[in-house]
Amino acid sequence: MQGKVVVITGGTSGIGQVAAERLAALGARIVLVARDRQRGQATLNRLAGPAAHSIHYADLSLLAEMKRVAAEIAAAEPRIDVLINNAGAMFNDRQVTADGLERTFAVNHMAYYVVTQGLRERLIASGPARIVSTSSDAHKGARLDFNDLQSANGYGGFKVYGRSKLCNILFTRELARQLEGTKVTANCLHPGFVATRFGDQSGGLLAPAIGFAKFFAISPEKGADTIVYLASSEAVDKVTGQYFYKRQSVTPTPEALDDAVALRLWQESAALAGF
Repeated sequence: MQGKVVVITGGTSGIGQVAAERLAALGARIVLVARDRQRGQATLNRLAGPAAHSIHYADLSLLAEMKRVAAEIAAAEPRIDVLINNAGAMFNDRQVTADGLERTFAVNHMAYYVVTQGLRERLIASGPARIVSTSSDAHKGARLDFNDLQSANGYGGFKVYGRSKLCNILFTRELARQLEGTKVTANCLHPGFVATRFGDQSGGLLAPAIGFAKFFAISPEKGADTIVYLASSEAVDKVTGQYFYKRQSVTPTPEALDDAVALRLWQESAALAGF
């Protein structure tokens, strides 16, 4: 990773922070996207290596912020070798952003879509390059309802989170299809159930339930392993459109393999983003 530029969202805590630290130690220059300035600066201070790491701040629940930060990074970075989409959240109660988007969908899916689109040309020009997106086995049992993408009916925090993780896999499949022949790969992964800050701000009964479950979770170091692998290993330099767990390509649910649904999600996302 010597001399490589890695952009990572959600890189100031949990598995994202571990991945940023490991990739920096391998010689990469890290470009963080963060919301919290205190955690952002603390993470920046922890990154090793001779590279001049940098950080951009944005609220990735808002479309304007997603577009702004992607444009700023594209303008600041002559090349981008790896984009890691890792920011994510889960909420006990339904919240709607200023754009009219359900907040889980906005942060967990639309931020991946919009930031990737904003950096797409830079990644293609830098090829070979990689896009790595954090999904989850929480997608199992999830289905998309295109008449209710914003979960106005029958909202449940974990159910809606699962749908957003299904979106990550479908997004990756369609992205990989579109990037064929460009020397840019796109893969996603299940990190395992990891003991991180994730879920602490969920509210309601979700936060204590997740807190209890974390007693049985793996460490952020183990959870970050497949992210680092997909970002850096020569073994996957030509692998694309796959879903990984523990460094292995695994098969997600049939709903996650539906290319017609993946294309429809892409089209709906483009319309919501104003692309």
